[in-house]
Order: sequence, then C-alpha cells, then structure tokens
Amino acid sequence: MASAADQMAQSISLAKFAQATDLKKRLWFTIGALIVFRLLSYVPLPGIDPTALGLLSQRTTGGVLDFFNTFSGGSLSRMSLIALGVMPYITASIVVQLSTSLSPQLAAIKKEGESGRKKLNQYTRYGTVALTAIQGYFIAVGLEALSASNGVAAVIEPGMTFRIAAVISLIGGTMFLMWLGEQITSRGIGNGVSLIIMAGIVAHLPTTLVNLLEGGRSGSIDAVRLIGIIVAVVALILFICFMERAQRRILIQYPKRQTQRGMQADRSHLPLKINTAGVIPPIFASSLLLMPLTISQFAGQRVAGQSKWGDFIITLNQYLAHGQPVYMALYAAGIIFFSFFYTAIVFNPEETADNLKRYGGFIPGIRPGKNTENYFDYVLTRITVIGAAYLTIICLLPEYLVSALSIPFYLGGTSLLIVVNVTMDTVTQIQSHLLAHQYGDLIKKAKLKGGRLR
Repeated sequence: MASAADQMAQSISLAKFAQATDLKKRLWFTIGALIVFRLLSYVPLPGIDPTALGLLSQRTTGGVLDFFNTFSGGSLSRMSLIALGVMPYITASIVVQLSTSLSPQLAAIKKEGESGRKKLNQYTRYGTVALTAIQGYFIAVGLEALSASNGVAAVIEPGMTFRIAAVISLIGGTMFLMWLGEQITSRGIGNGVSLIIMAGIVAHLPTTLVNLLEGGRSGSIDAVRLIGIIVAVVALILFICFMERAQRRILIQYPKRQTQRGMQADRSHLPLKINTAGVIPPIFASSLLLMPLTISQFAGQRVAGQSKWGDFIITLNQYLAHGQPVYMALYAAGIIFFSFFYTAIVFNPEETADNLKRYGGFIPGIRPGKNTENYFDYVLTRITVIGAAYLTIICLLPEYLVSALSIPFYLGGTSLLIVVNVTMDTVTQIQSHLLAHQYGDLIKKAKLKGGRLR
C-alpha cells in the first residue's frame, strides 16, 4: 500500500510549478549554468586555428578520443578551454577516496566531520590541478605532432609558449567547471558534476542520431541493422529504468506501543537499492582509463616510429582501443571494483545496525547488534553482485556491438546509463521540492485555521 507521501507525490501536477518560486529559481539557475558550460565549449585554446583543427579532427576520428569527446560534449574535438571537462576532478576524487581507505592519517581527517571534509576537498582540488596540468601538457605536445604529421597547421605557433598557455587555459577551464558544478549542487537542482557530464553527452546525441540516419540513407548501415540498433537502445533504456528502481526491502519492526486500537507494533522497511553505487562506478572506471589513454594517444602521435618506446605506445593504443579484449577486461574490472568500493562508502552496516538498536528497531528473527550488522553485510554483498553485473552488462554490451557490427560512430552504454540515472535523480529532486512546498502550504493553512479558532 502506498504511503501518504507517495500518494501526495503522485498527485503533484505541473501547475504547482507556478507556486513554487524557490524551485523555479533553482531550475533557472541550473539551466543558466549549463548554458554557460555549453558556450565555453566553443571557446578555443589560445594559439589554435579552429578551421584547421576542424579538418584535423575529421582525419583523426576514432579510438578513445571519441569516447572522451562524447563525455565533454565535443569540447575535445574543438580543443576548447574545457576540453578535459570534469574528468580530472573525478579522477582526483577517486584517488582521495581510495587514499582515505588506505591511509590512517587521511582516515582520521575524514572522521573530523565538516572540517575534515573541507581538507579532503582541498586535497582533491590540488590533485585536479596536477592531473589537468599533466594531461594538458601531453595534449598540447600531441596536437603539435599531430598537426605536423598531417600537414595541417592547427597550432599557429608551436613551441613552449603555446604549451604553457594551453596548460594554464585547460587548468582554468577545468577548475571553473568544478566550481560551476558545486554551485549547481548548492543553488540549483541535482548533482552539479553529474549534470555537466550529462549535458555534454546530450549535446552530442543529435550528432550521433544524424550519423545513424545518414548511415541508413547512404547504405553503410542496412535497414535491419538500423532497426536493431534503435530497438536495442530502447530496450537498454527500459532495462536501466527497471534496474534503477529495483530494491531489496528489509522489514524493520519496532516495540509495541499503546494506541487507540490497543497495543500495536510499528513496522517499516529499509530499502536497499540493487544498484546502490549509481553511475559512480562507470564514471570512475572510465575516468581512470581515460587519463593514461589520453596521454598515450597524444604521446603516440609524437613518438610514433622513432623508438622502441614509440612502438610500445602504438601497441598500447591498439590493445586499449574500444572493443578490444584488454580494454573491455580492464573496464569491467574497474566497474566491479568501484561498485563494491563505493557501496561500502555509501552504506555502513555497522552504523545502520547501531542506529536501529539505539531506537529499539530490529529485524524479525535477527538479534540486534553484531548479528544485524552481519545480516546487512550479507544482503548488501549479494545485491551488489547483481548491481555490478548489471552495470558491467550495460556498459560493455554496446562496446561489443559497436565493434562487432562495425558501427561508424560511438554509442556507449555508459552514456545511456548516465543520462537515464541523472534524469531520474533530477526528476526525483524536483518532486521532493514540490512535495515540500505542498506540505508547507498545508502547514500554513493549518496554522491559519488554528488562529481563527482562538
């Protein structure tokens, strides 16, 4: 049976938007911030010829850069100020979170509460700057070599001055996006970093759709394959929606108390999502793969054929290309690892068991305390196995199909997963704001009636 809150949420209509002024301000702020993000993707790095870069991008399509380009909304192909997007920030966050589990000093800082969180955020920012500087330098060097090898002068004046200017510009762009994401989270709707990633993916979807239809028109993709791709995408979206709403509900019982109907026991359910980690594992896994792959991809353009190191870089790029067994194995391993790792961060069985014991709650048939903690750990481990397998299938199946069917563009399950997840999360937060507004109206009316009775 649906609760009163669920029934009220179902009765929410779009007409409530006109009354929820705070929600409208948050929505407009979010939209404005995402527009700023899209405008920045068209501002090129200093020393870049946009026309020549467009010709160069057409000649060098394919590989991991297409994947990175999808995540950045085309910013990488245009070599804009935000070409690296928020990926360095995500990678730095991964390193800091892993370090808190391995280092006793950082673990102690994490337990300091708000002050500890600020220190860890500061370390994450330092790591973001360092990673952006490393990736930006290799991108600048690789772009110079790529321009020379293809005979297209995308870089107007190659040299150290261009490299320094490019690194500084990329650091500024990435740090601005990081700040913009934090502002969206605090003053807008939804998670800011996730929305920025989703905006980049959605901005790239029309190009992907046009390429798909153009392939069908030109005959490079036959009609049966075209229909199969569309059906597969729709099926994946429906499957993602189903799995993201799937829960394992654990019955929680509280001691009996006296009511108007006599002694009754309160019961509730503790919902555990099948995919507790959400979109974090694919983002983390792809981010860790993208950092060395971007460096090797651009470095390979400079050292190709000149030394054994150059041959090694070229071989590495071939093995780690999309659809290759090594790349898919590393990607799957990363998704599975971060599924368990992030679930352990999000849900603490010991803390949950202690809270239940403190408030008198217990699971029928399970003793409070250590037994309840072990039961939570038992259930969470098994549903995380299902969630990790689901994420791995969603992310790797399109990779395999793109490679096996020789589809001439990139269509990633990770992109679909992020778009569907972030959309569902944002809609849920909008409903929460509308629900809070509706409750606020009810409370105000109740106070007015109470005042009249006096």
